[in-house]
Amino acid sequence: MFDLEGELKKLPAKPGVYLMHNAKDEVIYVGKAISLKNRVRQYFQQSRKVTPKIERMIKNIAYFEYIVTDSELEALVLECNLIKEYNPKYNTMLKDDKAYPFIKATIGEEFPRLLMVRQMKKNGRKKSDKVKYFGPYTSVGAMKDVLELLRKIYYVRTCNRNLPKDIGKERPCLYYQIKQCRGPCQGYINEEAYKKDFKGALNFLGGNYSEVIKMLTDKMQQASEKLEFEEAMEYRDLLQSIERMTQKQKITSQEMEDRDIIGMARVKDEAVVQIFFIRNGCMIGREHFFFEDIEKEENQEILCAFIKQFYIGTPFVPREIFLQEDIAEREVLEEWLSKIRGQKVVIQVPKKGQKERLVDLAQKNASMVLQKDRDKIKREKERTLGAMEEIAEILGLNKLNRIESYDISNISGFQSVGSMVVFEGGKPKKNNYRKFKINSIEGADDYGSLREVLTRRFSRGLEEKKQEKEGKFDCFPDLILMDGGKGQVNIALQVLEKFHLNIPVCGMVKDNHHRTRGLYFNNQELEISIRSEGFHLITRIQDETHRFAIEYHRALRGANQVHSILDNIPNIGEKRRIALLRNFKSIHEIKSATVEELEKIPEINKLAAQSIYEYFHGESIEKGDNS
Repeated sequence: MFDLEGELKKLPAKPGVYLMHNAKDEVIYVGKAISLKNRVRQYFQQSRKVTPKIERMIKNIAYFEYIVTDSELEALVLECNLIKEYNPKYNTMLKDDKAYPFIKATIGEEFPRLLMVRQMKKNGRKKSDKVKYFGPYTSVGAMKDVLELLRKIYYVRTCNRNLPKDIGKERPCLYYQIKQCRGPCQGYINEEAYKKDFKGALNFLGGNYSEVIKMLTDKMQQASEKLEFEEAMEYRDLLQSIERMTQKQKITSQEMEDRDIIGMARVKDEAVVQIFFIRNGCMIGREHFFFEDIEKEENQEILCAFIKQFYIGTPFVPREIFLQEDIAEREVLEEWLSKIRGQKVVIQVPKKGQKERLVDLAQKNASMVLQKDRDKIKREKERTLGAMEEIAEILGLNKLNRIESYDISNISGFQSVGSMVVFEGGKPKKNNYRKFKINSIEGADDYGSLREVLTRRFSRGLEEKKQEKEGKFDCFPDLILMDGGKGQVNIALQVLEKFHLNIPVCGMVKDNHHRTRGLYFNNQELEISIRSEGFHLITRIQDETHRFAIEYHRALRGANQVHSILDNIPNIGEKRRIALLRNFKSIHEIKSATVEELEKIPEINKLAAQSIYEYFHGESIEKGDNS
């Protein structure tokens, strides 16, 4: 039994982080304090003045725990990490979880490359570890356009060959053939000349477009003078691509600084925070983030919560951050952000001039988003998080964030494959999808194939957890969704029992028209309205699982176009296989045929007929005759 009064007396007057738990042992709130003793005790005083949301939180506190730190900065870092880990119900949480791509320049390599990444890592100790990042890009498509343009103009290689070690070991790739690479893998360009081109690409990424525009314009004019009009048109197209790209970027500063401009608008218990990304003086993009249940919370609290949650999840921190009003924890946040960036970071509230106008612009955009997109954002939430809550309520689950769904695909028993599809927060998480080629099962045995897939998935996951390393299977689901009823659910439960795992398993029960009519859970069928968002989400998961499995199977079939289950039968070659398919309408008819019926085909002799029969029936002819 938690002794509240006793634990409050034990609180130290030191900086740290406190975690509030409910009766289900869930972390419902995480906070930091300069003095744990003063801050935590305030929640339980009769004279407390808190927001309605925090008042609801206090009523749900079963016990609390705390972690002492050496400084307020350490407490801030720990608070941010714990909020990200637990996603507490009563913290002010931004609802969007976006990860922006960057262009990574491997400047430490002798023949450097440009890569798309979503995480920035500090330079290592080796020279070859040195990298430079450009971005973030709020549009993956726009970033790919930039990379394609640089490949055409500066011939930046795209391969992952270890150069110069692997020079000449393999043939040049397609990009060399279409004149978008100078062939460093063959030694056709030396390191000095390659790096000269690469430096031009870096200048372009840094916002210096005038150099490349002049170069392309000169080459276009020279080609025209030589009457090489096709080449001139290529240069013209490249110039038009640059023009289209630069038109999307608004020059906002002559100082060529990296800045984030943050503005906020709110109505009642909802708010939108708009952020403009300024890189090298150019606005490369913007995004908005939605908050709710923030009634009676101060603007400063919301902005502070946004900064903590956004910058712990993004790999890039700019040198300057502009806000519409000051925040209470500005100094400690500056210190924390400076440590992340590796250079001093300043949080400012501009009072005049262009900087103030930029913040006003961000604030106006936030207001427009809030007015126009409130319904859209709510509908999206209902489709995703709301649908997850519906499913959790129907199944009686306390927590539901990650769903894994499995499917088996085969054609007449040939080359069975399994698919694992993952949805988190009601949205597909495609980088967690997994494919399985069935190894231990022959023929159309969906149950056996499913058992193999689940066994491989969870054995790998447990091994990765045991080794305490991040892998492909270390994250376990809150719910397993099976495309079927009792049979498929029982297979999954047997596998989980084998590994001593307690994960809920739910089946999708079909009607006579093969449409989902309900859910099979804990040995009973549960109704679900076909008009509900929960039902629509289940349908999307089901369709996505089928699509992913069939897509994988189609890819394998493409690699084995002439293969069929008949190729696995001894004494059956291509001619006999074609003859069988010509005389019987399906694999099922071949399987049902007697030896005598098979022998009637001119190409099939007695030995071949016996092999076919034994393959499908699993017994010799002699054994069949004796019985």
